[in-house]
Amino acid sequence: MPNLVCTGATLQCSFGTTPATFSASGTKTSAGSAAGVVTDTAAANVPPFGLCMSLSNPQVAQATTAASGTLTPQPCKPVLAPWSPGSAHVTIGGSAALDDSSSCNCTWDGVVTVSAAGQTAVSLQ
Repeated sequence: MPNLVCTGATLQCSFGTTPATFSASGTKTSAGSAAGVVTDTAAANVPPFGLCMSLSNPQVAQATTAASGTLTPQPCKPVLAPWSPGSAHVTIGGSAALDDSSSCNCTWDGVVTVSAAGQTAVSLQ
């Protein structure tokens, strides 16, 4: 069973150089941290992944061209689509909860995945 993605979860982008720490906008779970929803894609939820290495990113492409074709990573500024698929069983405020089987795509061709969900306990009430 997938775990909910909560504040403090570790995310990774396929074109980023470092992981990022997730910050959820949802309500607090019984474990005390907020759980995310599939629309948590803003900069407040998903910070940059260090440097971007995608040539689809215009800044990376321009810097790489200026360096005679040598890949020149640039600061990451994620532009994310909603997470998919989200939880099939849990909703928060009318939106599907974010679980660790979900991923989202960046406009610059990166795929963001969950490395560590942040959920530490489950309590059915």
